[in-house]
Amino acid sequence: MAKQIEGVYERILECAKKEFLEKGYTEASLRNIAVAAETSTNSIYVRFKDKEGLFEAIVKPIADEFMSKYCGVQEQFSHYDADKQKQQVNEYSARELGYMLDYIYDHFDEFHLLLDASYGTKFHNFVDELTRIEVKYTYKFMEAVGYERVQDGTITEDFLHIVTTSFMEGMFEVVRHNMSKEEAGKYIVLLGKYHRAGFSTFFQID
Repeated sequence: MAKQIEGVYERILECAKKEFLEKGYTEASLRNIAVAAETSTNSIYVRFKDKEGLFEAIVKPIADEFMSKYCGVQEQFSHYDADKQKQQVNEYSARELGYMLDYIYDHFDEFHLLLDASYGTKFHNFVDELTRIEVKYTYKFMEAVGYERVQDGTITEDFLHIVTTSFMEGMFEVVRHNMSKEEAGKYIVLLGKYHRAGFSTFFQID
């Protein structure tokens, strides 16, 4: 096997990120990426197999780490006893949302790709997967603290899915609108208050 030339791998990733950000996954050209990286399309195939493999090399580490952190936060909270969950849900959510925002802004380009350039790849459902996880743990929380409207079936997982989708899409608007981190922080605080106020209508969360 021929020895791979040092630096080509990194150049391909850098040029691919730019191409995907500008054109999205489906319209991105491996030929353009190869020219920009001063290499051949064959060298891309050797290193990444195909275009989706190249896209995956850019976004998968970030998507996996974010998902892992997100699940960890949810799982930790779910192990609190019911009284602690009820008392700390708003404080806990606000704090962890701030940590999520920090991570997003540390990897801003990758989140742009996940949100708006991933159509045609397995990452296209990134927000849907986060929503599914949030619904799962929100439902567990509501059952744990004994809210009647959950127990009697008035509030269903379908309803929670709709509400949570709205929140998730709203949260990621900070990326789609290229907000500064300072602007995003203010926006997320307002969004969180709005979301909690809506939930309190049904669930009586103070």
